[in-house]
Amino acid sequence: MSAERKTVISIDPQTLAKHFDAPEAEHRWDRVWQEQQTYRYDATIPRERTFVIDTPPPTVSGSLHMGHIFSYTHTDVIVRYKRMLGMNIFYPMGWDDNGLPTERRVQNYFHVTCNPKVPYIENFEREHAGTKAREHHALELSRKNFIELCLKLTKEDEKAFMELWRRIGLSVDWLEQYATIDDHCRHLAQLSFLDLYEKGHIYHHESPTMWDVNFQTAVAQAELEDRPVTGAFYRVAFGVEGQSRQFTIATTRPELLAACVAVTAHPDDSRYKDLFGKRAITPLFRVPVPIFPSELAEPDKGTGILMVCTFGDQTDVKWWKEQGLALRQIIGLNGHLLPVTFGAPGWESLNADAANAYYAQLVGKSPKAAKKIMEELLRDPNGAAPGTEGTPLQGEPQPLTHDVKFYEKGEQPLEFIPTRQWFVRLMDKKEMLMDKGNQIQWHPDHMRLRYLNWTENLQFDWCISRQRYFGVSFPVWYPVKADGMPDYDHPILADRSRLPIDPMSDVPPSYSPDQRDIPGGFTGEPDVFDTWFTSSLTPQVGSHWEKNLERHKKLFPMDIRPQAHDIIRTWAFYTIAKAALHENTIPWKHVILSGWILDPDRKKMSKSKGNVVTPMQFVEDYTSDGVRYWAANARLGTDTAFDPSILKIGKRLVTKLFNAGKFVLANAADVAPITEELDKAFALKLAQLVKEATAAMEEFDFAAALSATERFFWQNFTDNYLELAKNRARGGEKISAAAQASAVAGLRLGLNVLLRLFAPMMPYITEEIWSWAFAEETGHRSIHKAPWPGDADFQGIDTPHSADSFDATVACITELRKYKTEHELSISREIERLTLIAHPDTLEIVNATLGDVMAAIRVKSYAIDADTALEANVFAVRDVALTEQVNS
Repeated sequence: MSAERKTVISIDPQTLAKHFDAPEAEHRWDRVWQEQQTYRYDATIPRERTFVIDTPPPTVSGSLHMGHIFSYTHTDVIVRYKRMLGMNIFYPMGWDDNGLPTERRVQNYFHVTCNPKVPYIENFEREHAGTKAREHHALELSRKNFIELCLKLTKEDEKAFMELWRRIGLSVDWLEQYATIDDHCRHLAQLSFLDLYEKGHIYHHESPTMWDVNFQTAVAQAELEDRPVTGAFYRVAFGVEGQSRQFTIATTRPELLAACVAVTAHPDDSRYKDLFGKRAITPLFRVPVPIFPSELAEPDKGTGILMVCTFGDQTDVKWWKEQGLALRQIIGLNGHLLPVTFGAPGWESLNADAANAYYAQLVGKSPKAAKKIMEELLRDPNGAAPGTEGTPLQGEPQPLTHDVKFYEKGEQPLEFIPTRQWFVRLMDKKEMLMDKGNQIQWHPDHMRLRYLNWTENLQFDWCISRQRYFGVSFPVWYPVKADGMPDYDHPILADRSRLPIDPMSDVPPSYSPDQRDIPGGFTGEPDVFDTWFTSSLTPQVGSHWEKNLERHKKLFPMDIRPQAHDIIRTWAFYTIAKAALHENTIPWKHVILSGWILDPDRKKMSKSKGNVVTPMQFVEDYTSDGVRYWAANARLGTDTAFDPSILKIGKRLVTKLFNAGKFVLANAADVAPITEELDKAFALKLAQLVKEATAAMEEFDFAAALSATERFFWQNFTDNYLELAKNRARGGEKISAAAQASAVAGLRLGLNVLLRLFAPMMPYITEEIWSWAFAEETGHRSIHKAPWPGDADFQGIDTPHSADSFDATVACITELRKYKTEHELSISREIERLTLIAHPDTLEIVNATLGDVMAAIRVKSYAIDADTALEANVFAVRDVALTEQVNS
């Protein structure tokens, strides 16, 4: 504050709008913040004074919903608090715009599909497909045309996302934007691949992989979810080679009988011990298959003995590898049963003609359709395995509901299909990855266990290749052998200096473009990275790892990673893995985990479930600050049901702040110290609030800080202190200049500190009120660059006569208000005289503030009477005499 200033800066409320125009203020302040670069990162400031955020890049595949507003507001509250502590903030925004969700959105929006065999169309344009266009088959496009449409739509979505983020007041440095498909991110993702490959962490081979038949791509373990599916147990009789004997297998997938390659049971299961080492004979197809013991078999599940197929689940894959079993793949990449020939090598049968006749009825069918056909075929007694009697199907199928694995964005159960894929070795690094997780602080801490449990139970290496189009390409080509097949054993890796590259259009060293896809030439790797392979580099994307070593050193590891708890197994896990494999470090010091937003049925709100609530209408109806208030009321890691009534409370708080600000700043007085007992007592109470809110914010418990601040604002500031001090603040013949100045100083201190405590949660209304007077008085033109409240705000203020002074004063005025209410007296009704009764110790405490109390309650004269029977801060009233008329 300027030493020359004699009076405080006051305002004329008549020059302000009667009501807060939130939309106008939101647009205006957003422009001001951008013009003044309020939130710009300063690269010249040392790391120890910088706070770095690894911001979640939202998936650009449609619109944002209230769940996004919820979690991103949490991050912004923390960021704004750290900025007010004087920290230099690195707060970027990314867009996760490649991957399956984007491809699906483009397919649906334009009614197109990608077919790499279709020729490219120059200057192709496509508008949003209407109802008429959808009457026809989807238009097939070349890979290049399809990618162009993906880029077009994601750019439009990014603009809409940015508009909402800015409207909601995210204090992002918009000059630090990135998109996971842009050249910078493609460059870093390909650098990551080359670095991991050179260090021996990446390998390429063909093996059974989890495959989504609709998306036509491999998926990773972290992308799976179990869904309950109705099915049945089919009890099927198998024979034993060379014996007139049978045993029964209970299976939920009889359609895989033709793919059976073995039978297994637990080694200690006495029912089947004598079968180990022999061969079973399958019904219908009459294929001899080995019987072996395995501790993975569960004696109490089904009949205790089961068929091993290629492939029904991941356990089949494990047995197939361990036992060196035959490969009989009958489900193709499209999810339908492939044609096979029994009697051919690898498809041996005791009766090939009968086997082929049965199987011919299944070719081309989906597993669901094949299951129904198999049920009828198994009722045929002629299909019984040698040495067995009756029909292969023993009794009727027994209905059940069981969990089946799906790709989290898929619609059909996953299949295990042998394909050639790229993998990152993680199975041999579990202990190291768990140790890295323990070096990070998790908020709330119990979420650490989710990470540790996931890592400990990891079952596969990370499959990083996807058979899609809109993604970051592998920087790899392969020589083409004389027979026209790619030589996968000798991949050609791109030079780092050429990145980013697209192997489908760029040419490897020592080759010419006309050698593409011909014997003696080369072919490009058509697969793209799993989207998490790029997203797991967001800390390195921000720090410019491998591209700007000085910047990387200054920003990495980052301070916080905010994210939702459901993607601990993907985003958190993979990011920790990348940092560990690249630099043997952790990517950030803290993980800040938001809960889900639930719909009224307590289900997670998500676009895929169709139960989302879009935010913009709520922003218009309840203000951005009101929406942020709703979000900031939830604690970290806690799932929260969407409740519009909380938005109403937030909007009411905005209105009250606006009106309180107008009242407080309308009072003029000399710049003077706080000297009156009430004002000193209030300042002490306010200082206690600052300590409580600061302690909560330091623990990232912004909900507790907001709750304490809001409670104080209503109960102590507006309902009581403002009412108690306003008569002195207005001045008058009986009020000294010093007493008036003390009241004005106390009210302004209260408003100033409370605005700063609310600022991280409610940036617009606090900036608006701050600009009326405090910006000029303090020299901080934005409240968001003003210091967080602390001890300095209360220096030079003497302590009150008693630490209980404010509470006792509030109890006193509360009793007097209660008296008026019970006697049906308006608050403006003047009282001629009354006697106030309390314990003598209480009377001594409130003695210095009774003048403010009586003025506020409109009592002309009063007496006090001590009563030792009353408890502390308990008051009674008697001998009340009213004036003859009501004063206006």
